[in-house]
Amino acid sequence: MAALSLTGAGLLAGPATAAPTADPSPRPTLTTGQPPAVTAPSKPAPATPAPSRATAGPTTVVSPSATCGGQLPLGKVKNCASITGTTQQNWTITSTVDQDTLYIRLRAVSGDGVGAQVKGPDGAPVCYVGPYLTECKLGPAGTYTVAVKLSYGTGKGAYSLSAESMRTPSTCANLPESFFSFTSTGRSGTLPAGLAARCFTFKQPTGAVLHLADPGGAEDIQGSILDAQFQPICSVRYPTECTLREPGPYRLFLEETYGNKAAYTLKMPRISQSVGCPALPLTAFGDPGAAVGTGTVPPNQGISCQSLRVTTPGPLVIRMEQYANQYLDWRLYDDAGQVVCTEYDSWRSCAAPTAGAYTLVSQNWNWEPVTYQVAVARLDQAEGCAAPTGLNWDQPALTVHQTSPVQTNCQPFHGEAGERVMVYRAPDRYNEVASWIVDEQGGVLCTEWSEQDGCVLPATGTYRVVSYLVNWADDSEDLTYKVQVRRLSDAVGCPTVTPGTYNSAPAGALGGIRCRTLDLPSAGVYRVTAVDAENYRSYATVYDSAGVKVCTDTWCEIPAAGKYTMVLSGGVPNVVIDNDFRYAVALLPWKPSDCTPVSDTGWQDAPHRGTFEAAGQHNCLQLPSPTGAHVAELLAGDVTAATSPEISVLNAAGEQVCDYSSLRQYSCELTGEAPFSVLLTADEGEPNASYAVGFARTDGPPACPVLPGDADGATVTTGADRFAVCFTVPADQRASRESFTWTRTAGSGDARMSVFDSQGIRYCGPTGQAVERTLTCTLPAGPVTVLLETDAVDASYRLTHRDAS
Repeated sequence: MAALSLTGAGLLAGPATAAPTADPSPRPTLTTGQPPAVTAPSKPAPATPAPSRATAGPTTVVSPSATCGGQLPLGKVKNCASITGTTQQNWTITSTVDQDTLYIRLRAVSGDGVGAQVKGPDGAPVCYVGPYLTECKLGPAGTYTVAVKLSYGTGKGAYSLSAESMRTPSTCANLPESFFSFTSTGRSGTLPAGLAARCFTFKQPTGAVLHLADPGGAEDIQGSILDAQFQPICSVRYPTECTLREPGPYRLFLEETYGNKAAYTLKMPRISQSVGCPALPLTAFGDPGAAVGTGTVPPNQGISCQSLRVTTPGPLVIRMEQYANQYLDWRLYDDAGQVVCTEYDSWRSCAAPTAGAYTLVSQNWNWEPVTYQVAVARLDQAEGCAAPTGLNWDQPALTVHQTSPVQTNCQPFHGEAGERVMVYRAPDRYNEVASWIVDEQGGVLCTEWSEQDGCVLPATGTYRVVSYLVNWADDSEDLTYKVQVRRLSDAVGCPTVTPGTYNSAPAGALGGIRCRTLDLPSAGVYRVTAVDAENYRSYATVYDSAGVKVCTDTWCEIPAAGKYTMVLSGGVPNVVIDNDFRYAVALLPWKPSDCTPVSDTGWQDAPHRGTFEAAGQHNCLQLPSPTGAHVAELLAGDVTAATSPEISVLNAAGEQVCDYSSLRQYSCELTGEAPFSVLLTADEGEPNASYAVGFARTDGPPACPVLPGDADGATVTTGADRFAVCFTVPADQRASRESFTWTRTAGSGDARMSVFDSQGIRYCGPTGQAVERTLTCTLPAGPVTVLLETDAVDASYRLTHRDAS
């Protein structure tokens, strides 16, 4: 027996749901004729029958007048009130068939532990009996003796003894055909304390597949199913499936592992040729209407079923409502009880290989009952599908309605072999949309991860997008989501954009439709940027004519002249961008050209002033500074986000050398080949900003005026056209630790200061903005450069420096 293990481990058990039908009593484990080597059951028991699972539940009350020894009838519990010292109490069992197996349970009730030895009709030892159920294999028919002693030959104890025959049980309750229906409430009863095992018998077709529910509740109930040759087939303990591979009739012996009194409920619905499952008709796509299966699945691995009939082989889509699906696992079985598919590997498509009956079984892993809805549609049908859609980009997004939590929707389209198609989908309010593409036979396409976007169609024909909303609230009636089915290869319906120029509005003016055709005159690297009307970025992907991804975001290397397709969020399937979204596209050669020259002595020259005429515009300036020079950006202290554009410095190869952080917080070292360009773009939300910016070379030449070291220092005036002041302190006119002070002496506004060493590296600052302040700085050897940036308002400042010591 599998659960009545051949190691004395005891039978399998667990919780179940009961119905009021009482039964007789029994249950097993094997011990050979070796000395008592006790093997613990798979659910561990305590070493002694103290308060624990081993002795939990009611115990037998032993009468002081109870007989200790004599005939032991099968299927009964005999109690002995007392056994002392080295006393041996002998019990006899008469076996009426050769090669029988006895299930024997010797249970210590109180006091010291007991053990027993079974002896044959000839007095030879047959097996030893330990604290758990023992399977004792007998020889010829005859009278056998069970000799009970205290385990250590001292002390006093009380015990109970029970035995049952495997081949000729005292009684065996019949489980009728109706017991194996899914509508059966099962067979319930109670195992008395100390009982060896209770027998049940039943008939089922050879090869039948049964679902074995957990038979127990608080106690550890387990059992084993035997075939007609008394060989174990399946264990009854935890929820599992049992295939009756050998002929019957079959017997089931049930026991409580520790001999406790225990209530049980047997449930064994037949999955093969199932009976009692509600019929679930297949539904068309769209609202399933009445073709919805419902049920409530009991907790703790309980099951429920639906019966399907498939007239021709083909793929199915099984839709379980999302709330129930959090707790339920489903499996589809054919009429022979074989698993056809499971939820985790077949949620998109479950292949029914033959026509005929199928059983859909749902199992509950929750601790509470779960009520569910389920619907099943054929993937190889078109009934209920929406009208076919084209693949052009200039058509509006489709709105799909869902009016049932188990609805599956279908959107046909025609495709040519080799076309690469992308499906975008998004809910109209918080939710999640599942979608995939199937061919005319319902075969699922392109579900594996790929570096490329979209799905390459294997043949010319009609394809369908299968989709649904995953989540469904109880108060929902009609939810909607958007779908766009679009061709990435040889895209049609995209406005055309050709390269533009720097310092002017983007080549691709504001307009709708999610894509653009980029008509590029030559190979090379291009700057491709999309922004909405308020200058907020929309990230895009560029594809070649085959729909293969060329680049993402801004830097785009084009392999050859020709037409390419740019798509907003091209590789993001859960984003739908309809035609009413307006955006501009800046398409520029990566290397700026025709840039406006600008000074790198902004402390003495007026700042450069510029304006962004439209969202997405890129302006550029050209610096006169040579390779290796250090440059800092100069901005008025009262600058705002709108008047402080995003900035970066590029060399002649188009490589970025510095960004805003380098220019404003440190200093920018110009590396690579000159000339160097400054690229400016408006901040997000500021499409038409104006700005004033200057630059200062911090490593010289030309050198800034010397800042005197006397108490008067130097006085400077500032204004809208001069908001930066520069001074030099020669090496011989300063200490290693120097203090620099600025004080506003007239006007308004405030200022901040930075100090650079002879290499042009910012050593101190930038400070915070202040009307007056002293900055103390430890500096390396050599001259230093002092920059004071002020608000762009009329003011006067006095600057001084002194030895900080």
